[in-house]
Amino acid sequence: MVSLIETLRSLTNVRVLVVGDLMLDRFTYGKVERISPEAPVPVFQIREQKEMLGGAGNVVANLRALGCNVSVVGLVGRDTDGDRVEQMLKECGAKPMLFRPADFPTIVKMRLIASGSHLSRVDREEPLPSLDKELPRIANIVRRFVQQADIVLLSDYGKGLLTEQTTPIIIDICRELGKQVIVDPKGADYTKYRGATLVKPNLKEFAQATAASLPDPRTPAFEPRLTDLALSLINRLNIANLIVTLGEHGMALISPQASPPFLRIPTQAKEVYDVSGAGDTSLAVLGAALGCGTPIEAAMRLANVASGLVVAKLGTATVTADEITLSLSQSGARSGSTILPPERKIMTLDQAEQAVRNLRKAGKRIGFTNGAFDCCHLGHLRSFMATRKLCDVLVVALNSDACVRRLKGPSRPVQDEATRSLLLASMEFVDLVILFDEDTPMPIVERLRPDVLAKEGYTIDQWPEAQFAQSYGAQVVTLPRVDGYSTSNLVKKMK
Repeated sequence: MVSLIETLRSLTNVRVLVVGDLMLDRFTYGKVERISPEAPVPVFQIREQKEMLGGAGNVVANLRALGCNVSVVGLVGRDTDGDRVEQMLKECGAKPMLFRPADFPTIVKMRLIASGSHLSRVDREEPLPSLDKELPRIANIVRRFVQQADIVLLSDYGKGLLTEQTTPIIIDICRELGKQVIVDPKGADYTKYRGATLVKPNLKEFAQATAASLPDPRTPAFEPRLTDLALSLINRLNIANLIVTLGEHGMALISPQASPPFLRIPTQAKEVYDVSGAGDTSLAVLGAALGCGTPIEAAMRLANVASGLVVAKLGTATVTADEITLSLSQSGARSGSTILPPERKIMTLDQAEQAVRNLRKAGKRIGFTNGAFDCCHLGHLRSFMATRKLCDVLVVALNSDACVRRLKGPSRPVQDEATRSLLLASMEFVDLVILFDEDTPMPIVERLRPDVLAKEGYTIDQWPEAQFAQSYGAQVVTLPRVDGYSTSNLVKKMK
């Protein structure tokens, strides 16, 4: 069975069509230090502004972050914000086909954020004019794009593109051409989604669609109640599968083809800063995985890991394949009986630099240590474990065989670099391994700029990398040696 990491590698070959409501998300960051003298309201002092693709655009951005080939059919106004949305879609590598009706402003959501907290949201949107006259053109364009896609995602925000008229047309085209169609729904009436491959509401949306109350997800009564309601909805609308996202309680799959028909996967999130766009990330990863033939349970697990990562970021955000890969490696996640390969932890410096950049965006603290680690012993293990407690991600730089021979003589290393690097990568508390040929790891430290530097027995005056790390504010830790353990002593004992 293919591992989840192998699935992530294959996402670059998937062709995804996204159809849905496009928006522009504008985030204004600042601070509040006083109350206005004009009224009892806070005075917001602006520091910076950022713009991101919102709505279906965020689904597109997440798919591109995974490396997928993405086309998008959407709708924006004939205004500068519409121009900006189209530009951003092209800049991220998507192929947009946009309808731009007259007298319709692009939907903009403006958020004020101070000290990591949302203060207010200001929306600009107006009802969309009727698309009845555009139905033949919409059908022709969608058909052309569906023919070129492996899977179709409908991102419905209830803003007027995916109506009771357009949605069935799109689903019928997908069924006719044999393409899966995944729906992120909106509203209480799911009739327009009839015949979809999979519909993915959250728990609140599902309760609205079934006009039913559900027990607390933590209680034994939840599973049978959810299953009964979901199977009824599935049978009534001829939907193949239903996934209900449960927030901090994970997600549940209800599938009449499965035995039993109910499967729940627990959440992966450790910290929640912002749930903005988490559903978009889930839809993107789920759809991309299904598009390359991944079984639905494995696709759910990937989507669940990605959602757990994105809620730890502030604002509308995306998750990269590298971030998901590292999270899977750290948690020891499995697909069937296949253990995630430690070979994926062994990286070039260029690969590690990109991975660290992505991890920093997710707020992760990077730790670093280095050595030859020729015959791994208790002292090495204690060093790794102690350093890992100080960081979220541990990077280990490993001296190459040529480097070890220069530093320790022709009889070393006892084990070659391929063996040593794989042994390190197999350890749970080691996240990335980088081989280096230089006499010191200074070039690696200069490029990665780790937040924590730790090493056994070295004082700062003997440790140039630590001096450099201190210059940019990193934490430097001299770890105590474990008496009686050294590679030289082990070699002597073996002889």
